[in-house]
Amino acid sequence: MSDYTKDSITLPGAVAMGTGVMIGAGILALTGQMAELAGPLFPLSFVAGAIVTAFSAYTYIKMSNAYPSAGGIAMILAKAYGPTTVAAGASLLMALSMVINESLVARTFASYTLRGFGVEPGGWPVPLLGVGLIVFAWLVNVSGNRSVGLFSILMAVLKVGGIAVFGVSALWVGGFSFEATSGESEPGGVLASVALAILAFKGFTTITNSGAEITEPHRNVGRAIIFSILICVVVYLLVAFAVGSSLPLDRIIDAKDYALAEAAEPSLGQIGFYLTVALAIVATASGLIASVFAVSRMLAMLTDMQLIPHRHFKMPGKIQDHTLVYTVVVAAVLTIFFDLNRIASLGVFFYLVMDVLIHWGVFRNLRHEIEARGWILLIAIAFDAIVLSAFAAMKWRTDPTIVVIAVLGMVSVFLFEGVFLRRNPPAKQHDHHRP
Repeated sequence: MSDYTKDSITLPGAVAMGTGVMIGAGILALTGQMAELAGPLFPLSFVAGAIVTAFSAYTYIKMSNAYPSAGGIAMILAKAYGPTTVAAGASLLMALSMVINESLVARTFASYTLRGFGVEPGGWPVPLLGVGLIVFAWLVNVSGNRSVGLFSILMAVLKVGGIAVFGVSALWVGGFSFEATSGESEPGGVLASVALAILAFKGFTTITNSGAEITEPHRNVGRAIIFSILICVVVYLLVAFAVGSSLPLDRIIDAKDYALAEAAEPSLGQIGFYLTVALAIVATASGLIASVFAVSRMLAMLTDMQLIPHRHFKMPGKIQDHTLVYTVVVAAVLTIFFDLNRIASLGVFFYLVMDVLIHWGVFRNLRHEIEARGWILLIAIAFDAIVLSAFAAMKWRTDPTIVVIAVLGMVSVFLFEGVFLRRNPPAKQHDHHRP
């Protein structure tokens, strides 16, 4: 199947991997969308998102500490529900939410690249450049030139350091004054924007999926998740206040697909603008390369667990080579047909539903085994449900089509898995997840 190397990722490497995936499209594209929903309170959405993510991360940390595994999310679901339609469907939702995030990253890359050349992002160049980056990520993965350790640490330091420098500099030049005060904040809009903030933090699950490869996994998986979330909270708040101190709210919303680049210009001049664009291009490209690998590996694991069907389509190579192709094809299709707003919305629906199913499965069947506190799991479910309801209500008012697409997509996934598992019941599972 795929190649797993025990003890190949150090604690700093795991933290770098988590922050590297999180600090990509999350902060580059979602800041403007969050401002559109939450108004001048959008920086607080990141704080609320971090709190919800902290409760959510508790489940993943407890499970990963007990059963560090290369299967990650799929392993948690299979242990919580057995080889059932719920486990298979929720695992597929997670994989799809990661693919959706790839198309978000690809279109963000396109928007910043075009802005760097002085072109207003829009029309056919956006999906064209986005698909080009997805194909490039596929070529890098196929060539096998992937070094998890040093490369991801370097890229994460560059991204975190660069974006933090942007934040501090913009705040310093702006005199620590917050310009984005015009407009109103509705409670429903603020709650809905928290859903996007959660999307900006969900990259920590990448660490869960690499549990079997992290040194001293029973201790370090949990630590890596906590450290990466804390780093991202600081960076996201820096950026939110920097953007808010550089631009009035209407400008942030107008430039929502490339808000950081737009905020860099008034505070840091042309050089700051181009450096921010370059940083965005590096962040999105490196994040996409890592994400394509992670999704293809998760799909290969699900195939190995006999939870999803597999067709070679006469392609050579091993299963993960094939799942790489499926991953980039789906990401490319989404990049062509959906804009950033809709891609992010779809990601929110898929991820939060999967997250609720994980917490509920662990609460019902595993909490005593892993010594997890039931009240924390129930709070995590409640937070997810409140945020998801607010987001769905807001989207139903502004873009009901995407709500319908999301619901039909999720129903299709579970129906598909139900039919597949009835016709192809998994053989007695080997215990993949045991260390």
